[in-house]
Amino acid sequence: MKAHFLRRPHGATELLADAVRVLGLVGVLVAWVWWQPTDAGIAALALPALVVPRFLGVRGSADLVSGLVVLVAAWSNVLDLYRTVVGWDLLVHFACTAVLAAWAYLALAHVGIVPARGAAGFSTAGALVLTTALGLALSVVWEVIEWAGWRFVSDAIFVTYEDTIGDMVVGGLGAAVAGLLLGRVRLLRDPVEEPA
Repeated sequence: MKAHFLRRPHGATELLADAVRVLGLVGVLVAWVWWQPTDAGIAALALPALVVPRFLGVRGSADLVSGLVVLVAAWSNVLDLYRTVVGWDLLVHFACTAVLAAWAYLALAHVGIVPARGAAGFSTAGALVLTTALGLALSVVWEVIEWAGWRFVSDAIFVTYEDTIGDMVVGGLGAAVAGLLLGRVRLLRDPVEEPA
């Protein structure tokens, strides 16, 4: 993992993916200065999701797309797009949960908890089931954070029973699509030699 993180970017998509990570960090500072501290906190929640693909050695195109999806998810909250654009909430939950569930599966595969693509015991059906389960679990965490924000930080955060259930269902569907992709598309770069 460390070797992937320290590896110099190769090609335009890897450079752009790293630029998205920098943009995410700058976004936290921008949100702190021009918006509210809670907005900076929301932007900061995106930072781990921006860095994980780099550690996992995700291919440049998938890394770039996932970084953009995560930034859109965070900034949609800061810019209040979830309440002002009809259907935006569901679209972002679908895409962002797909990304996070795929990276969760790959992280578990990296430490040997689940089989990696191409390894003995791997199947598309297994990746579909496990990634969907991971996505549903992540959706629950997302909704708990949303509820905690509403309960303890600001009642301006939109939380209803229907919204919560809808977000989790759509997140699970996004994770299922990610599970299918894990079985059919190579998302990781070739292994990198760890420094001695």
